[in-house]
Formats: sequence, structure tokens, C-alpha cells
Amino acid sequence: MLSRNLLSKFGPKSLRRSLVQCAVEYDTGCNQIVIKTTQRENGDQRKGKTDRKGLLPIISGSLLGAAVVSQVEPEEEAIKSDPKETVRSSFPSLASLLPVVRAAEPIDSGQGDQTPPPPNKPKSRRSQFNFIADLVEETAPGLVYIEIKDTGVRDYFTGQPVTSSNGSGFVVGSDGLILTNAHVVINKPRANILVRLQDGRVFAGRVEDVDVKSDLATVRIPCKNLPEMKLGSSSDLRPGEWVVAMGSPLALSNTITTGVVSNIARPPDELGLQGRDVPEYIQTDAAITFGNSGGPLINLDGEAIGINSMKVTPGISFAIPIDYAKVFLKKSADAQKTGGGLDSSRRYIGITMITLNPQIIEELKTRIQIPQNINHGIIIYRIVLSSPADNAGLKPGDIVTHINGKPIHGSRDVYKLLEGKEDLNFTLIRDQTKFHQITVRPESPH
Repeated sequence: MLSRNLLSKFGPKSLRRSLVQCAVEYDTGCNQIVIKTTQRENGDQRKGKTDRKGLLPIISGSLLGAAVVSQVEPEEEAIKSDPKETVRSSFPSLASLLPVVRAAEPIDSGQGDQTPPPPNKPKSRRSQFNFIADLVEETAPGLVYIEIKDTGVRDYFTGQPVTSSNGSGFVVGSDGLILTNAHVVINKPRANILVRLQDGRVFAGRVEDVDVKSDLATVRIPCKNLPEMKLGSSSDLRPGEWVVAMGSPLALSNTITTGVVSNIARPPDELGLQGRDVPEYIQTDAAITFGNSGGPLINLDGEAIGINSMKVTPGISFAIPIDYAKVFLKKSADAQKTGGGLDSSRRYIGITMITLNPQIIEELKTRIQIPQNINHGIIIYRIVLSSPADNAGLKPGDIVTHINGKPIHGSRDVYKLLEGKEDLNFTLIRDQTKFHQITVRPESPH
């Protein structure tokens, strides 16, 4: 029998009223529950009829009895397995019938019993948020360092050719094809091109194709199974995106700088560039300087979305969109299949030139009083020693208006004439208003 003290302590009023009318006996011999009920005699009820309210104690007693059986059997097994265990009461505490919730334990999500993994050491902020380091680790194997050796000038102590310039590039073909800027590898007299890979190996490079108008070139090295740089898309680029500029500024190879995209479509006219086929440039504030040219501009997916091309001032740099470079690579591959390159016949004269725009012309008219009718041409900025231009007598500061009687409106006109076979007769202004005629015989590329 359930004691009234126990019920008054743990049971609600309605349960006590029902259970006091019910006796639950558990026969351990036959594992049966015997429920005995008592009904009050009501003088007003007819003989032979039972009180409907008597069903409530029967149901309550049955449920409680089933719970008792489910708790008593494990307790008996525990006592048999452990003889030293003291004899327990056959009736468990009502607290054992209630669900137990333990703090800080995971709640079963319905996927079955799963053993929680052992607690691991939490990740540090350094390992969790250094996504730039992860990006560089993924993409750096495709970066190369390009060094131009001048075989005409030797070091006094070592006797080795001196380094005349350097740049960057990245692998776009596992068979040894490297993409870089054209100004990194062309117009270099007596030059040997050395390409250094990330693993330290150095190979002699050969300029395969050049597109001066887009300032793109490909270099081939005799090496296979190189890690390629993934090429992304610049068409879906957004201002404010994080980018990483990789290259070798000032001959410091494997240099990484970061920034954001400042503008996705800066037209060349705003940069003072004339005669360029690149319709627009990517502007970024990632630090790019001399030697970064030809290196990749990478998004956070590890894809090259631009080719570092020029620096205007700290915080303002520009890259050629990778979509335009893809077109160049496709044309280059098609040209190689037909047995030629894009500019395989261009000759060399050894000058660096600047296209005259209206602003430069007005400034020249103010400073050196050039003729008022000059409205086109190029100005020679630099001349390579012992080059065809130097041997012919051209000098820095010469203003070239015509070559072979044809007006020169920009550097593209000069490059086009270099693809021919005839000598070049320069009409130029030197010493303010004096015109001179100088003939230059370009060197053959072969």
C-alpha cells in the first residue's frame, strides 16, 4: 500500500484522492501486479451498479504499478550482481519516475546516440583569421621572378653579366608558359632572360609572344609539370573587394601586399595612355612598385583577376584585367599553331618613348619654345647605350614627328614600323626649333 505520508509529500491532491482508494501489490514470484480497489457504498445507488468514479483509481493505480515494475527489476538485478549492496526498498522514490536534466549536457537532436568528440584545444585567432596567409600558401607556387641580364656589361669582380632590370610573372601553362608584362621583357639589348621558380630552380626564358598595345607577353621555359595559377574573371569584380598583389618589387622576390579594389574600370584616357588596346584598368590601393610588373593580382578565391602593370603614386596602382589577358593567350595559342607569334618579326632600336598629348605639348611650348604647329609625335625619354638608336645619334629629349615621311601620333606607330624591314628615317626637333634627319638601322630579332 502507498503510504499517506509519501503521497502527501510528493503527490498532488487529485492523485492522492484517487490512490488512497487503490491498493497495488507486486507479486515477485510471478511478476504480476494485483490491484485492489474499494468503493464507497452509496445508499442512493442501485444494487449491482458500480460507481463510474471508481475507474479513476484503477487507471491511476495501473500506471503507477507499471512504473514500479520497471524500476524494481533493475534494482533487484543490481543487488544480485553486488552481494555487498544493502537491501533496497522494493518501491523507488518518486523522483526516479521524473525525467532528469543535467546541466551542460548536449541534447539529443534525434540522430541517435552519438559519443561526443573529445574536447580539442580551441583555435587561436591567429590560425582562424589569417586568411591572407592561407591564400598566399595556396597560390605562391605559381609565381615566378624574372631577371634580365645584360650580356654586354659584365661585373668587374665576377665577370658575370649585370642585371639590367627585373620583373614578375606567373605560370599559366604547366608546360612552361609564363604570362608577364611586355615592358618587362622587350626592348632589352643583348638580354638574357632568367626565370626563377619558387623552389629555387632557374631556367633561361624565351619570349614567345608579345602584344605591345596591351603590354602583355608570354615567356617559355624548358620545364614541365609546373603549378598553374588559376585564372578568375574580372567581369564580376566589385569595388571594395580584397585583393593580394604578388611580385618582386625592387628585386625583392616573393613580396606580398594587400589592398582593395578602388575602381573596376578606369579608362586609359584618364591615365594619359594613348594607343592602348586595353579598354579599362583595375585600380587598387595594394602597393605595386617597380618589379611588381607582370605579377598577379589575386582575389580571395586564389584566382588571378589582373596583371600588375603600373604605379602612379603610393595607394594608386593599376592592373590589366584578366579577361583581356585570356583573349591575348587564346590569340597567342592560335598563332603558335599556325607557326608564328604575335610580334615575332618586330625589330629593336633601343629607345624608351613617351607619347605627346596636348598637356605635354603645351608644357614643351612653354619651356623650350617648340614650333607652334607641333600637335603630335613622341619624345625620346631614354636610350640604351650601344643600341642602334644610340649608334645612329639619337639623344634623350629629341621630339620625333615623322618616320619615313609618315606622321607619328604615338608609340604604336613606331612599333608598327619596326615590324617592317626598311631603315627608319627620323624627323625630329632638337635645340628648340631646329629639325634634324637621322637614319636608324634596327636590329633583327633573330
